[in-house]
Amino acid sequence: QVQLVESGGGLVQAGGSLRLSCAASGRTLSTYTMGWFRQAPGKEREFVATITRSGGRTYHADSVKGRFTISRDNAKNTVYLQMNSLKPDDTAVYYCAADYRALDRLVMAEYEYDYWGQGTQVTVSA
Repeated sequence: QVQLVESGGGLVQAGGSLRLSCAASGRTLSTYTMGWFRQAPGKEREFVATITRSGGRTYHADSVKGRFTISRDNAKNTVYLQMNSLKPDDTAVYYCAADYRALDRLVMAEYEYDYWGQGTQVTVSA
């Protein structure tokens, strides 16, 4: 079992940047496909980005493509989400998730993930 803890959220003005981190403990992250999701007030949780175990492949939702970048450092057991050109619509609680059954696949479906962090709040002011 792996425990995930997100950090790096906060309040930022539109056009600004934040980098979220997801630190893992309990098991090495190198065996997990990782993903980032977000949930805005009154909305369902939605997919943001995913990265394979080695970090060789990534996929981002259209809504964040070109602005957000997922990456990982398996030596540090940490996954990142670099967020640039932030918009008020990006305001949400951001969650990282781990999928140990994915082998080397990219995973966009929420139900496939096995472990979740507690989330970190990102608020973008206009």
